[in-house]
Amino acid sequence: MERGSLGSVLRSETAAELDWVKRVSIVKDVACALSYMHHDCTPPIVHRDITSNNILLDSEFKACVSDFGIARLLKPDSSNWTMLAGTRGYLAPELAYTMRVTTQCDAYSFGVVTLELLIGAYGEVLISILSSSPINDSFVKDVLDRRLPVPEGQVADEVVAILSLALRSVDNSPESRPTMKQVSDKLCAVRTPPPSLRSIDALKFSDLMSVEI
Repeated sequence: MERGSLGSVLRSETAAELDWVKRVSIVKDVACALSYMHHDCTPPIVHRDITSNNILLDSEFKACVSDFGIARLLKPDSSNWTMLAGTRGYLAPELAYTMRVTTQCDAYSFGVVTLELLIGAYGEVLISILSSSPINDSFVKDVLDRRLPVPEGQVADEVVAILSLALRSVDNSPESRPTMKQVSDKLCAVRTPPPSLRSIDALKFSDLMSVEI
């Protein structure tokens, strides 16, 4: 597609072209696509390799999920066990010991890609940053991709909501992650912040898990 992959854009000198409005839109596009694959297809389709390199952008920065080479159909009469496949840094942790494919594996990868899009780091480097203790005391505005100005107004509210959903999506427990339908529905519903939501200037990273969306 015209703009190439999301990963190539994020790691290029033109990354600033992806302003917050475009990034919010890309997250919604990917969430909608995965929700359709998981909940509207029979049998459900698990992509198994959701990464920023497998999300393509058209000339208007509309996002499309690509590369279904290792995708798997979840058949009800099958155990859905498989060999480990995918990209390091994006793989759900349970795959290392269960080798069982579920839609929540894609949900985890979606969370990683979303955090990559908002923070600017990627893959294993991103996971390392998120697992460090100091980040919890950091203000959200200081954690976001510094190649862009701090988001304001409704866009800031959407960025905070998306960041909160992304953190829930990378929970180590697959049962604790939201489904992609829940994520997509919540993203479509975000219009105004809840009364308890503080300004992004005062919001700490550790507050994100308590944000009601």
